[in-house]
Amino acid sequence: MRTNPKQAAAAALRGRGLRLTGPRQLVLEVVRGTDTHPTAEWVHGMVRRRLPRVSLGTVYRNLRLLVAQGLVKERPGPHARFDGNLSEHHHFTCTACGRMVDVAGPLAEPQSRALSARVAALTGLRITSHRIEFYGRCPSCRTSPARRSGPAGERRRAHRPA
Repeated sequence: MRTNPKQAAAAALRGRGLRLTGPRQLVLEVVRGTDTHPTAEWVHGMVRRRLPRVSLGTVYRNLRLLVAQGLVKERPGPHARFDGNLSEHHHFTCTACGRMVDVAGPLAEPQSRALSARVAALTGLRITSHRIEFYGRCPSCRTSPARRSGPAGERRRAHRPA
């Protein structure tokens, strides 16, 4: 029997000994329920659909707590993004629209392990983990003339969650 997202979020929070508040549970559900790597502002917008009075500060505090507890990952950058996929994986970012897509870890194996070993051998560094970032154009941006020729700001909005 498969658990629903609400039950899974509640179990994850209880498993870490965290209080089960409405905003906290909903923030976790929202981040785990999307593969768009949302910003805090986007999460806030989604949470407000069910809890209209929740503040952006509450969402930020809960995101920081969830990251600290290992329940979601934070993708640093000019606008931090959050990732509910805790499995080993890499990312592809579209340089036209900004869309970020998960790339399953096994797709880069065994080459990524070999690269880590080579870097360690050549530099004397002890590598404990790595991640690979791919950049290029997503299928939508490669086929859409408007996205190929419009200003970067317009292209970036094309895939952003509303």
